[in-house]
Amino acid sequence: MSKKIDNTSLPSDEVIIKALAAYDSKMFEKLSQAWYSTMYYVAASIVGEAIADEVIQESWLSVIRSLSQFQRRSSLKSWVMRIVANEAKTRLRKESRMISMDQYDNWHGEDRFDQSGHWLDQQSAWHSDAPDDILQAEELNNCIQKHLALLPESQRVALTLRESKSHSLEQICNILEVSSSNVRVLMHRARDRILQVIQRFEREGKC
Repeated sequence: MSKKIDNTSLPSDEVIIKALAAYDSKMFEKLSQAWYSTMYYVAASIVGEAIADEVIQESWLSVIRSLSQFQRRSSLKSWVMRIVANEAKTRLRKESRMISMDQYDNWHGEDRFDQSGHWLDQQSAWHSDAPDDILQAEELNNCIQKHLALLPESQRVALTLRESKSHSLEQICNILEVSSSNVRVLMHRARDRILQVIQRFEREGKC
C-alpha cells in the first residue's frame, strides 16, 4: 500500500482540478495516495476486498473523464467517493450479485435503538480467555459477517461505513446519494437484522 499523505497537505480543490485536467502525474500520485484508504473502504464495502483495487482504478478513469462535469456542489473528495460508490455498484451488477436498494425485507417497527442509532439493549461482551468462549466468539463473528453479506447492498454499505467511524452521516449520504433520513432507516434496518442474528446465536447457539 502506498504511504498515506495527510489530506491537510493537499492544495485546494481548484488547484487539484487544474492539475488533473492537465494530466499532472505528480498531483495524481499525491492524490491517489492521500485518498486511497477511503476509496478502498468505500469500494470494499460494496464489492468486497478481492476486486476493490480494480474498482479504484476504474473510478480514477471516470474521475479524469468527468472532471468537466464536477459542479462544485460538494467537495472534490466527496464527489470522487460518489464515483467510487457508483463504479462499485456497476461492477457488482456485472457480477450479477447486486441487490436492488428497493428490495428491503419486512422489518419490525420496535425501536431498539436510541437517537444516535446505537442499540438500546446491551449485548453480551463475549470477552473471555477460555478456549470454548474464544471459539464461540469467533463463531459469532463469522455468523455476523455471513449475515452482513446477505443484507441488501445499501443497508450493508450504510452500516459498515458508519460503524467504521471514519465517515460522517453527511459523507454516507453523498456516497449513497440518499437523504439523511433514508440513511438512518438503512442503518436501523441493518442493525435490527444483525441484532436478531446475535440474539438467536446467544439463545440457540447457531447461526
